[in-house]
Amino acid sequence: MTTDKNDWLDLLQKRHVLQEGHFLLTSGRHSGQYLQCARLFQHPEDAERVGRALAVPFWDMGVDAVVGPAVGGIIAAHEAARALGCRAVFAERENGQMTLRRGFQLEQGERVVVVEDVVTTGGSVKEVLRVVESNGADVLGIASVVNRTGEGTPFQYPYHALLSLHIETYEPDTCPLCRAGARPPIKPGSRRQ
Repeated sequence: MTTDKNDWLDLLQKRHVLQEGHFLLTSGRHSGQYLQCARLFQHPEDAERVGRALAVPFWDMGVDAVVGPAVGGIIAAHEAARALGCRAVFAERENGQMTLRRGFQLEQGERVVVVEDVVTTGGSVKEVLRVVESNGADVLGIASVVNRTGEGTPFQYPYHALLSLHIETYEPDTCPLCRAGARPPIKPGSRRQ
């Protein structure tokens, strides 16, 4: 199963994942574009297709678990785990700290892949990596639907993205959308700080 970058971009456009407007990102920065992968994952056939593609770099690595950050990485991790034939686990914040809850556990030496929907700064994935490492599990790599940083990786582990996009972001005091009198930015993500 191969899908090139243009096919993934076409799918994101078909599902209206890439949105235009004035957005306040989790980082505090502003942007005129936002990726809402929940619009993609609401279609089970697309979620399954994405999960299989996220799993490809890890096919023969004996993965024990796929871990994703709540909320964006839950479905992606589940579908990648289904494709790999292993457990799906998600980490979530409790008292501001990413942790495993709901009875989820990782054991010493388990082989783990971390999956996310969109990587912008890599902050959520780095928090999940700390959880995985603190439980003694071995990180095999990271995969995401979109690398929003453009090219490159903010991680020390192998990183695979189905699509890389460079989406401009701005500090609030230099935001051209604010300067042009746009409506105040909206915060569409799942994390409310």
